[in-house]
Amino acid sequence: MARSQKNDNFIDKTFTVLADIVLKILPTSKEEKQAFCYYREGMSAQAEGEYAEALENYYEALSLEEDPYDRSYIFYNIGLIYTSNGEHIKALEYYHKALELNPKLPQALNNIAVIYHYQGVQACEKNNNKISEDMFNKAAKYWRQAIYLAPNNYIEAQNWIKITNRGVNN
Repeated sequence: MARSQKNDNFIDKTFTVLADIVLKILPTSKEEKQAFCYYREGMSAQAEGEYAEALENYYEALSLEEDPYDRSYIFYNIGLIYTSNGEHIKALEYYHKALELNPKLPQALNNIAVIYHYQGVQACEKNNNKISEDMFNKAAKYWRQAIYLAPNNYIEAQNWIKITNRGVNN
C-alpha cells in the first residue's frame, strides 16, 4: 500500500481520495501522473520525517515532471528537507532553483532569508562582524521580497527589518 494511502488523518485521507480522482480525470500524460504520484509520496514521507525516502520520491518526480511551476514546488520541498537536516548550502541551492522557475514563491524567499539570518547570528557569536552584517543584509533583501509578495505574512521579519533599520534603502 502506498504511503499516502496509509494516512490516519481525515483531512489527509480526503486529500488523497480527491487527488486520486483528479488524477484519473485530468487529461495529463502518463509521466505527469507518475510525477504527481512520486511528489505525493514524497510529501507523505516528508511529513513522517522519512527524509531519505522523501528525497528519493522528489528526485523521481523531477525526472518525470516537465511543468516549471510544478517543478518549482518539488525543488522547494527538497530545500525544506536540506534545511531540516542543517545542510544550508544545499537548501539554498534548491530554493534558488525553485525561484528560477517560480519567482513568486514567497516561502522560498522567506526560507532563504531565515538561513542567511541564522548564518548572521552564527557569525555574530564568533565576533565576525563583517560576515554577520553581510548575512543580515542578505536576509533583509530576501525578506523584503517575500513581504512584497505576501504583505500579510512574515510579521516577525517585518518587525526585524524595522528594528534593525534594514528598510528599502539598505
